[in-house]
Order: sequence, then structure tokens, then C-alpha cells
Amino acid sequence: MEVVIPGTGEKLKLTHTQIFINNEFIPSVSGKKFPVINPSTGEKLCDIEEGDKADVDKAVEAAKKAFELGSVWRLTDSSARGMLLYKLAQLIERDREHIAKLETLDNGKPYKDALDVDLPLVIKVFKYYAGWADKIQGKTIPIDGNFFTYTRHEPIGIVGQIIPWNFPLLMAAWKLAPALTTGNVVILKLAEQTPLTGLYLASLIKEAGFPPGVVNVIPGYGPTAGAAISEHMEIDKVAFTGSTEVGHLIMQAAGRTNLKNVTLELGGKSPNIILKDADIDYAVKMSHFALFFNQGQCCCAGSRCYVQEDIYDEFLKKTIEKAMTTKIGDPFCAGIGQGPQVDQIQFEKILGLVESGKKEGAKLECGGKRWGDKGYFIEPTIFSNVTDNMKIAKEEIFGPVMQIMKFKTIDEVIERGNATMYGLAASVFTTNIESALKIAHSLRAGTVWVNCYDVLEPQAPFGGYKMSGSGRELGEYGVQQYSEVKTVTIKVPQKNS
Repeated sequence: MEVVIPGTGEKLKLTHTQIFINNEFIPSVSGKKFPVINPSTGEKLCDIEEGDKADVDKAVEAAKKAFELGSVWRLTDSSARGMLLYKLAQLIERDREHIAKLETLDNGKPYKDALDVDLPLVIKVFKYYAGWADKIQGKTIPIDGNFFTYTRHEPIGIVGQIIPWNFPLLMAAWKLAPALTTGNVVILKLAEQTPLTGLYLASLIKEAGFPPGVVNVIPGYGPTAGAAISEHMEIDKVAFTGSTEVGHLIMQAAGRTNLKNVTLELGGKSPNIILKDADIDYAVKMSHFALFFNQGQCCCAGSRCYVQEDIYDEFLKKTIEKAMTTKIGDPFCAGIGQGPQVDQIQFEKILGLVESGKKEGAKLECGGKRWGDKGYFIEPTIFSNVTDNMKIAKEEIFGPVMQIMKFKTIDEVIERGNATMYGLAASVFTTNIESALKIAHSLRAGTVWVNCYDVLEPQAPFGGYKMSGSGRELGEYGVQQYSEVKTVTIKVPQKNS
């Protein structure tokens, strides 16, 4: 199947539209399909096979066989697992332009961002975890008595991974790489809005040489395929990135079935704090990036922007000017800084929250409307005079809507920054190291950036406090999430005197 890239006339082949189980692309058991929509135009790109419970069951059987004792995968040396991951990274690098075009087509992010931001990070993650494969080790532990005690770090088993639509390939990499380096087998559920890059990745997994059944990829809907993974008695772990609402459902499913291990990276309403001594032009630039990058579709977006009253008016003026220079449009066109929202549902939700901001008394400084006459584009939107009790200040908007709030003292902004059910990320801009450290150590958030934003490298862990989730991804902490610790104690015979 071929699609034409809007605005360029280039034809792009869509070679993989089926479910991937046991290293083969196959139709769904039900025969159902669902459409993939181009968010830039609102038009259908293609139809994808729709996975549900029956397909999850097939994937589990394939994964069980791949994980059983004596299987090729279980007998694969740890260093060889690392080489497979490195080979996969090389294949992604080889095809990065094609993959970036697929990502832009079904997600809507600017092609330059997909090619120059997402794909390099994907490749980095796989290479980073390739290096971990032969460095996973336990400890010897001295205990009382005549015993030799040691620990082994063993793979958990069958892992279900549910991927969001905002960074489809990158979030797949964050989950797949640590799971595979530790020797697990995986059932990867792709978001129905953005399945194209995940299915293409499946073809590269086979090409890299991973044994059949080690990675199985199912495109489908949350209430069917996602729920089947969460509830399956033979799936040992679930890792999910997405909304806090769905995170609750996954935890409940794990609790009423086999108490499977769960890692959750959920929503956020991250405070972005600008102190009066900050480099104001730099703070404006970074605050714009913190909110508007990826069309505002980031769990860790700096969506509660707190500005000290001394510089509030200047910061607001420059921020509005910055937002109004953003070029919106076809994400394949050069110079475009903002593409469409991912689908009609998100588009309507965001505009509804904009209306709530106006009704509750926030001042709409710019934007707030649809851009263009097709696709799901929303103008960069800024509200001032926002109070903490307003809906737009409490709920995760997940779109290009910035709220700018005024504060007086550091103690005040710390208290207000923590007054949320979320705790994913935060940031502070200041030239005072004491202020930076006080705020960074006081905020209840999994990541705090100082004079920067969205620095997300494979070596550093990422995850949230409170309702922003549980567990961590990336770094050594990501390895720990996919390992069971086994203690072995051996009685040491003592020679009779």
C-alpha cells in the first residue's frame, strides 16, 4: 500500500498493517480492522488489523514457548542479547528517514522533530541497553552460620507493554530495550491512533535476528486488547504510559487477577518556576519549549508556569510574542514548529478546556481557536491571570495551552507547586544556586530540571510521584523494573575436628 505525503507528492509505502506474532505478520482472529487517520488532513491513511483478547491469547502462547526453559532465547548468552539490541539500533538508524515519515504521518509531529529528536533518542536507548545486557549481576551476601548466599537477577517472564500515541516509537524503545536486555519476552500493544512505526519496528526485530515469540506486537484498542493484557493470568508484568485514569484500571486489573508487577508512567501538571533573577529571554524560550513541544502532548509539559511578580509583565509580553511567531501547518513543510493534535477527540477536549478557562475568568492573551479548515490544528494559546483553582490550572490539558501564574516568594511557589495530585516533573529558572537547590529538593516530582527542560537521556531515570505513576524507566533503574531478585543459600559443610 502507498500513501502520498501531503505537500510533497512523495509516495510512502505502508508495508506492515497486520498483527505480529511469532515473527510473522498475520490477520487478526476476528478479521476486524480499524482506520488510521492522518491528523493533518482528517483523512484515512490505511486500515490496520485490530487485535483483541483472542490475539493477546495467541501472543501469550508464542511468548510462553519463547520463554520456556531450554528455549533458544533462554539459552542466548547475555552478551548475544546485547548484540541483538545493537543490531536493532543499527537497523533503525539505517531506516530512520522512512520511520520518521511514518511517525509524522500518523502522529502529526513536525517531520524535523521526528527525524532530529525522536529517532536519535530511540537509537540511543537501544544502544544504551545493549551495553547493559552482560552487566546484570547479583551479590554475594555474608549471613550468620556456615552458608554461602548469593542473589541472581532473573527475567520476570512475559511482559505486557502498552504504548501511548504521543511518542509512539520512543516510548516503545523505553519499554522494549530494558525488557529485552534482561531476557524477558514481550507483548507490545500499540495505540490505535499511531500503530505504523511500531509495526515497522516489528519487522526490524525479525530482521535483527530475535527468536520467534520474543517480541509480539498487537495494534488495537485499550478496552479490548489493552484490558486483555492487564487481566491476563499468564502475563507477569505490565508497563504502561498514558493517562492516570487508565493507570487506575490497570492497577485494579492486576489486583483482581495475578497481582502482576506494574510500572506506570502517567499524567502530569508540571510546575515551571521562573524566579526574578533568571535570564528572562532564555527563560521565555525554554518555557515555550517546555509547553509547546510536540503540540503540548507531553506528560511532563511545563503547563503550570509560575512567574515571580517582579518580572511577570515582561515575561508575559515576551512569551506572547514568542507564541505568535510559531509557524503552524503541514508537519512535512520546512520551518513548521507546530503540527496538529493527534485526533478529533483530543482536539475537542483541548478546545473545551480553553472555553472553561475563559468562563472561569482567566484572560486569553492569544490563540484559543482552531487553525485552518482541515485537520486538528489549534493555535498556540496563552492564558494570564490564572488562579490555582481553575480547571485549566488543575487538569492535564495535553495540548498547546499555556497558563501563566504570578507568585511572590519561594516558599509560596513551592507550596503551590506541590498542591496537585501529580508529581511527574518540574523546573526552575534562576541564577541563584541556593534557590535552585531549595526548590529542586522541595518539589515532590520525579524529575526536576534547573535552567533547562525535557533533558531526557537514556542514562537518567524518569517517572513520577503520587498519581503520576509508579516505578522508573531508563537508566539502571529501568533494568531493575524488569528483573526478579532470587536469593540462593547453600549450606557449607564443616570438617569435623
